Amino acid sequence: MLSRVASSIYWMSRYLERADNVTRFIDVNANLILDMGRERKDAQWEPLVRATGDEEIFNNLYKEYNEKNVINFLTFNKKNPNSIISCIHNFRENSRTIREVISSEMWEVANALYHLVMKHSRKHKIDDLQEFFIEIHNYNSLFTGFIENTMLHDEGWHFARIGRLLERADKTARMLDVKYFFLLPNLDYIDTPYDAVEWGSVLKSVNGFEMYRKQFHRVNYKNVSEFLILNEHFPRAIRYCIHSISRSLQHIINTLGVDVLISLKINKLRITLDEANINYILDNDIHKFVDNLQLKFNAIDEELDRIFFNTTISV
Repeated sequence: MLSRVASSIYWMSRYLERADNVTRFIDVNANLILDMGRERKDAQWEPLVRATGDEEIFNNLYKEYNEKNVINFLTFNKKNPNSIISCIHNFRENSRTIREVISSEMWEVANALYHLVMKHSRKHKIDDLQEFFIEIHNYNSLFTGFIENTMLHDEGWHFARIGRLLERADKTARMLDVKYFFLLPNLDYIDTPYDAVEWGSVLKSVNGFEMYRKQFHRVNYKNVSEFLILNEHFPRAIRYCIHSISRSLQHIINTLGVDVLISLKINKLRITLDEANINYILDNDIHKFVDNLQLKFNAIDEELDRIFFNTTISV
């Protein structure tokens, strides 16, 4: 497989997952406004931008974190490289360059999703976007299903899987970190009905509320943190994602017959998560723990690029 093809598969998968996650953040925040009985003007919109890590870009483009500005920035602003429209554009472009590798069903979904986003791109009110968000989720699930069921499960499939899961782990970590930043300073919120609603929204943003309730009876910050960081069976938990990335990377390494340092880094991260204790994490500042995770995610991405993508030879 050419390094160009491997890179395009990896980023194709990451960009679609990124668009889907941004959609989740917006949609869940809108529903949280209703659950909390807040006025729209009093709702917290800044956390959505913080969750994507794009505060600097936002501040250069807008003066206020209000509904109109945040929705525009995260959905259809092309100056934001992580907006839905930017992600879907890059998703389609990467898909287009590897049409000979992906299935025709995958390309048809990529093309249809791109035109769907273009069709809705003039809408700026969140009330006008609810069906659009649902369609984004559905297209993501459909495309992921076609990856599973129409691609050869060779190196290309594993690169797509690594891209999707690394993006997923990063966004789960970001959302958890942002919610701690905004909720925990207010000690009156902890273990109150409002607290349960807020942390429930975090679970809903990753489609984890129902699975969480099968394991825990009450919604609170400690159990939610443990579920999203350390659960080894929930597909959006950080530990699950790293385990799966490790297995896919090992398959690629075995197939190519190479020995690269990145496998040691991922295995070290996997062991760290296996041995982690939620009480220790919370007692020693969860922000530092999550921030350290994100630095390691970035390092993994850079190593993948250096070893497999940024080369003129086949990988």
